[in-house]
Amino acid sequence: MKYFSLISSSLLCLVLAGCYGDRPDIPASKSNESTQSDTSPIATVVELTQVGCQFLEVEAKNYQYQPTSAEDCNKINSQTLAARKSEFKPLELKPGKYIFRVTNENVSYPLGFYLRGSGIQKVTLPKVSGGGLSKGTTKDYEITLKPGEYVFSCPLNPTPDYPIVVN
Repeated sequence: MKYFSLISSSLLCLVLAGCYGDRPDIPASKSNESTQSDTSPIATVVELTQVGCQFLEVEAKNYQYQPTSAEDCNKINSQTLAARKSEFKPLELKPGKYIFRVTNENVSYPLGFYLRGSGIQKVTLPKVSGGGLSKGTTKDYEITLKPGEYVFSCPLNPTPDYPIVVN
């Protein structure tokens, strides 16, 4: 009788486990999963770091600017942008799904992120934007990039428009 009870319990567990993956309100195990996310392309993460008046990954160096407001960056950029711009390294990416992971490393006021098409392509290419990046925080901005030329910046920092080329 003991063995019958043990076998019955085991069978009941197997039956319940088999039903588990069919319930829409309970996630299925990874091996039983066949959701749309399995067929959608995986996003490539591009990490970007904001410091005072600049993004580090595109500029030749960290200039160690210490702005206390957006006006400070406007002044700094008016005095230094021409020389800095000649040393920008455009991001070169392939078409596809991306997550731009943006970190406010040390700027004391809230920042944001704005990626859009460059020039006339601003109207036809996808864009993404958002704010709320307080000092020390990181946010993700997801976008599917098509071939073309883009720029990204932070209007709140404010930074220059940095180039992205998607081929």
